[in-house]
Amino acid sequence: MTNTSPFTRPSLPGLSLLQNLLESAQPPDWVIDETQNRLVLLLNHVLMQEPQAMDRLRRQQGKSARLVWGRFELTLQASPAGLLARQPYPVPAGETAVVPDLTITLTQTAVPSLVAAALRGEKPAVRIEGDVQLAAEVAWLSDNVRWDIEEDLSRVLGDAPAHTLLKALGGVRAAMQSFVSRMPQPFGRQDNAPATP
Repeated sequence: MTNTSPFTRPSLPGLSLLQNLLESAQPPDWVIDETQNRLVLLLNHVLMQEPQAMDRLRRQQGKSARLVWGRFELTLQASPAGLLARQPYPVPAGETAVVPDLTITLTQTAVPSLVAAALRGEKPAVRIEGDVQLAAEVAWLSDNVRWDIEEDLSRVLGDAPAHTLLKALGGVRAAMQSFVSRMPQPFGRQDNAPATP
């Protein structure tokens, strides 16, 4: 006779397969480089909508922060314009890698857990090392700068379609949050309370 609890749900094999695939797959350097370029363009687009954020970055000009998640790294430097610049990946021959003033490492590398935490509105667990003032500015940016997706979509689609699309996506997000809240550990609830059947 087995001693399994009647309240435990089986793990989802697709999630572990996805995790193994993501851990073993290494995209080509050009894919990483272009993805990072697009990410920096998006971050700068969002920053340009927030003058106070740009002022804070100007005060930190020349300082750099490295973001690390598993094998992936992105080094960003505050520019005199109050925007972000990145170090190319991989570092070109003859150039030395920038030694970051701040290193932010996502300590949770499991993709399903990160997605579940994001759907619950939680920030991922991180380890921070380096410049305290730069860390404080990064924390402020993280807490206060938001992408106004509806505004950008309304420029392309118009106000009413953009609002309708985001309302529909909000419903999908709420359904996913509800699903995630019912998932077993380690992907669902992070407290020690037993999951309800």
